[in-house]
Amino acid sequence: MAGTADTIKLAPLRFSKSEMMANAEEFFELMRMRRTVRDFSSEPVDPGIIRLAVRAAATAPSGANQQPWSFVAIGDSETKRRIRLAAEEEERAFYDSRAGEDWLQALAPLGTGWQKPFLETAPWLIAIFAQRWGTDAQGRRIKHYYVPESVSIAIGILITSLHMAGLATLTHTPSPMGFLNQICGRPDSEKPLVLLVVGHPAEGARVPAINRKPEHEVLFWKTAP
Repeated sequence: MAGTADTIKLAPLRFSKSEMMANAEEFFELMRMRRTVRDFSSEPVDPGIIRLAVRAAATAPSGANQQPWSFVAIGDSETKRRIRLAAEEEERAFYDSRAGEDWLQALAPLGTGWQKPFLETAPWLIAIFAQRWGTDAQGRRIKHYYVPESVSIAIGILITSLHMAGLATLTHTPSPMGFLNQICGRPDSEKPLVLLVVGHPAEGARVPAINRKPEHEVLFWKTAP
């Protein structure tokens, strides 16, 4: 079936083969430096950087181009305090009773626990919500498609954009985290997926000495490269 939407001419990026490889290598080298950080500095971050990173995230592809995401940027101390208290309440229950032994053992090398001081220390938190459905001009419900997939892609672009700006992030996912709807003023039609902690690493911050899977464990060719 032919599309009914208006169209515009595509203006693709075009590079020479050598430029393509150089760009890909440069991007890989920058991304391999990305690490999840749990020790943040309170150094301020220009909200303009947050704004541009979210705008980049909002360019993500989405099912039927419905763009089923909402981003809430939180920079004031009072709101961050409320989020920390609510998150720690859920995390304490998780570590004390909800998490199985296997899950706790998997987390042990990362040194995580129920205390989350970074939720107050970092200058910014970004709560990302998935819009389970939308409404039209008449207030009628509109079904959204491939919502988790679409929002997850947007989150990946957001993390990448912030990293390229020189900022560190932590993907925090307390479970459950419905408290974010109330604190952030989002409707029940939206489900919080990730609370992204954003800022500069603290002076002398350390991260676990982990290894990423080698290429042969993640990339499988069906034809010779």
